[in-house]
Amino acid sequence: MKAAILDYGAGNLYSLSKAVKSSGAAAVVTANVDEALSCDALLLPGVGAFGSASEFLAPRRESIRLALSDGLPCLGICLGMQLLFESSEEGEGSGLGVIAGTVRRLEADRIPQMGWNDLEDVTDPILRSVNLGAAYFANSYVCEPVDRTLITAWATHEADRFPAAVRSGSVFGVQFHPEKSSLAGVGIVGAFLSEARR
Repeated sequence: MKAAILDYGAGNLYSLSKAVKSSGAAAVVTANVDEALSCDALLLPGVGAFGSASEFLAPRRESIRLALSDGLPCLGICLGMQLLFESSEEGEGSGLGVIAGTVRRLEADRIPQMGWNDLEDVTDPILRSVNLGAAYFANSYVCEPVDRTLITAWATHEADRFPAAVRSGSVFGVQFHPEKSSLAGVGIVGAFLSEARR
């Protein structure tokens, strides 16, 4: 199985690649969208800025949207999850818009949120399968889906409760960093790829 990690200038590609390989899949780190979409699964990594990532994706946005709507399994991590939405307060440009909604700034005194935070009201089968009670977050912005039934886990930073995970068909997004969230977190990548194989 080949899992593409789309390199749109985000960081932390090595840790994510390592997590993919530990699950038994081949990690294809590429900035070539066509190559990425030819793989069995797509991972959108999570360290970077919305505006620059949106600019990178713009020429191939429709190709990616079509591939995801046709069922290509996708895991969006942190910024990668935010790119699944339509727009963000962080920067100009459009997201992929595969999930209706926007991205807003955290309503908190301590921004960015950095460190471990509890996951609440977890319903996603992938997250439940690894029994991850807390995860590592590094974010200043959070997602607001129009359809709140797509939210499959929550977290709270100070008084702001926000979606920690969303799911729409074969598209799965997490606001935290599974590749930095201990062995159980790395297991999320493995569980996602196992589901993608099926």
